[in-house]
Amino acid sequence: MNQKKILLSLMPFWSPLNPPLGISVLKAFLKSNGFNVHVYDFNTIDELWTIQSRFFNLITQIIPVNKRNNFYMVGIDIFNLLLMTYLNQLKGKKKLAAQDYLLCHEIVIMLLEKNYHLDSSLMVNDSLLTEIDQMMEEFYINLEKALSRVIEQSKPDIFGISVFSPSLAPSLFAFQWVKQEYPSIETLMGGGIFADQLALDSSNLDLFLKKTESTIDAVFVGEGERLLTNYLSGELKKGSRLYSLNDIGGETIDLSCVPPPDFSGLNLSAYSQMAIYASRSCPFQCGFCSETVQWGKYRKKTGKQIVDEIDSIKNIYGGKLFMFGDSLVNPVIKELSDCLIEKGTDIYWDGYLRTDPEVCDLSLTNHWRKGGFYRARLGVESGSQNVLNLMNKKMPVQQIKNAVSALAKAGIKTTTYWVVGYPGETEEDFKQTLALLTELKNDIYEADWHPFYFFPKGQVRSNQWVNDYGIESMYPEKFNDLLILQTWKLKTNPTPADIGDRMNRFGETCRKMNIPNPYSMMDIFKADKRWKELHPNCGPSLLELHNNNHLK
Repeated sequence: MNQKKILLSLMPFWSPLNPPLGISVLKAFLKSNGFNVHVYDFNTIDELWTIQSRFFNLITQIIPVNKRNNFYMVGIDIFNLLLMTYLNQLKGKKKLAAQDYLLCHEIVIMLLEKNYHLDSSLMVNDSLLTEIDQMMEEFYINLEKALSRVIEQSKPDIFGISVFSPSLAPSLFAFQWVKQEYPSIETLMGGGIFADQLALDSSNLDLFLKKTESTIDAVFVGEGERLLTNYLSGELKKGSRLYSLNDIGGETIDLSCVPPPDFSGLNLSAYSQMAIYASRSCPFQCGFCSETVQWGKYRKKTGKQIVDEIDSIKNIYGGKLFMFGDSLVNPVIKELSDCLIEKGTDIYWDGYLRTDPEVCDLSLTNHWRKGGFYRARLGVESGSQNVLNLMNKKMPVQQIKNAVSALAKAGIKTTTYWVVGYPGETEEDFKQTLALLTELKNDIYEADWHPFYFFPKGQVRSNQWVNDYGIESMYPEKFNDLLILQTWKLKTNPTPADIGDRMNRFGETCRKMNIPNPYSMMDIFKADKRWKELHPNCGPSLLELHNNNHLK
């Protein structure tokens, strides 16, 4: 098995901020154990991203400005569901038959209405539907060309894909195509999608395993290094397609002895920053989160180990800005900053941060800024103390205010994430969220707001919500075979209509307060310009730090 050639890959669409960390970590670990591993990143194929951009440009023609809420985030969900719909209608064909288009068009209209909360008077003309048909077919034609070229050149014995929700349909297409053209290649699947949509013991996972029986040979749920190594070494039980940490006695990896990620073979210039991680899991248990369910016990590296890994990556690949993939950097931020300052490592770094009491201390935020802390990604979630308590966030609203301001005063960019429509959120709760957003407008670099997502399995409170409220499918049952994965909603307030209205009002408040939510390089340029005017002590713009400018 060690002599077999393994190709690990990522399909579109993964955020074009930092290169794929998961397959780079797996590659490094497997190579250290004697395996022949290579990677290919299909996420950097320009033609595929261009098709997605064309889709967004197209639907702006029918979505009124006041209904666009978080336009791109919602649009990405719709685009991915359409990719899944057309994939299941194509069934290996290059082009759909006339009757196949009718059901696809019905799904297009349904998804636009339900996700942008448009009324039934929405008129989608034939020209628009035909253009969407062409985009979907063109997408798979281009992806097939790329697969053919890569598989023919690399000639792998084993083909693995790390899958996330936005890349599920392209990943399934890749598995189907490889098995059809090269049936002897062994196909493996893992990735973050098993933390929520395909969580263990979920009905979605059961259905998924049945539908992919002929195209995916083995599925890995949870931490991949030990699982995949044991599988490739023949140490896991035979006759199974699904493997989780339960199959290796819950054994997790010791982060003190893992090699740095191996990014060789990736087009790093396509990403804005490099990637690294300092820990796994999370020391907290917010109700909507899946981190602790996915990773188990919280573990972290030492500050010295992290800095040594940063130096190693920087020396090999270049790069000036590093994105930490951790759920939170709070447990490592002091030691990391101390080590970076002491060693004089010249980098900037970006990570998720909880607004804990120490974040309110300007002397500490200034120290972190001196250590290279560039952007803090903050899960603010809500401006209502009632909702924060429901979420088990364990923090007062005033503490959030103080933390955001202390970071901004130190020149650290503040990306704020918000959840709209958490179970139990009232209209008054939501008004308090808008009030907090307005109050902090000059200390917020960007606001990114999401509707509450519910999964019957995988979240900390999944079982409790199912028992307390009951659930129902978001979309009509007749579409299940095409969409494959069901999207669920809770039978409680706020309703989907309430959430849609609040999403739109949140977006309108951001526009009035001039708070950005950048999704394009031009939007990022404008957001950085605004931030520099508000906080002159901030670091360079993202465009100045882009990998294109610093990679070897």
